[in-house]
Amino acid sequence: MIQENHIDTALKELFENLKFTEEPTGLYDPLRYMMEIGGKRIRPRLCLTAYSLFKDSFDQNILGPAAALEVFHSFTLIHDDIMDKADVRRGVPTVYRKWDENTAILSGDVMSIESYKLIAKAPAEVLPEALDLFSKTAAEVCEGQQYDMDFEDMDCVPMSDYMKMIGLKTAVLIACSAKMGAVIAGASPQDADRLYNYGYNLGLAFQIADDWLDTYGDPAIFGKAIGGDIVNNKKSWLMTRAFEKAGDQREALLEAMAMPVETAEQRSAKIDAVRRIYDRLDVGDEAQQGIVHLHTQAMEYVAQLELPSEKAALLEDYAKKLIGRTK
Repeated sequence: MIQENHIDTALKELFENLKFTEEPTGLYDPLRYMMEIGGKRIRPRLCLTAYSLFKDSFDQNILGPAAALEVFHSFTLIHDDIMDKADVRRGVPTVYRKWDENTAILSGDVMSIESYKLIAKAPAEVLPEALDLFSKTAAEVCEGQQYDMDFEDMDCVPMSDYMKMIGLKTAVLIACSAKMGAVIAGASPQDADRLYNYGYNLGLAFQIADDWLDTYGDPAIFGKAIGGDIVNNKKSWLMTRAFEKAGDQREALLEAMAMPVETAEQRSAKIDAVRRIYDRLDVGDEAQQGIVHLHTQAMEYVAQLELPSEKAALLEDYAKKLIGRTK
């Protein structure tokens, strides 16, 4: 049986050995930079974990597609940082800040192409299914990003719309990661779909945790400045729930959102004003409760897999690590 330490080793070797074209350096250096600053590799980790439920060792059939998930995710981050005007990613300057916007756009484009080259390493017998899954997911991620941008021009959005948006922008790629590992391992369609649903619920929980961390997290752990969602009036879970509960706090919330953010002092004042309203409405605690609820739903799909206890434990441990980001 593949153990968690085997997954750790495979991930380490996979990304140490991942190579991109050398020239032109102005195009490919940002790719190398983005991959070298790392991250938790949660998507390839889930892909390998799902694969390990049905196989006893890793080979090239799964390693390329697992890497594709991280490369594609990193491409979306390069472009997201431009759209969000984010200065820091994982504790270092974002690609567009280190280089410039045009370089970031073009490097992001070629990074997307690199992800398809890697997904094409899936075994021939499942390659059409793997490509269909990956392509559908890639389009959905872009759809989610568009909804996210649309929401910026609205005072508030219904929670159902917010959940649809994060389902597309975040959850489907995590769900795809789980299903990809299962498909390449030869799992039954039913088990592959159960793992997709497990990943989808965890993806929702992960994004809500990310929203919570953006307001209440430690910048040293979070890897970027706190309060970016508030500064940009992004419709996070916290903001969406705050408007649902606002009542006589609605005008105060709208006024706080309208505060200027041209200087560091103004940004800090706006973050503090919105956070005080969140605290009064108790939306931070509700977000954490929502994360736990989604974890429970994810584990219900694991139970349907009828796995040996030691294999089910891999999925339980993975889920707990995602939720632990808010502790």
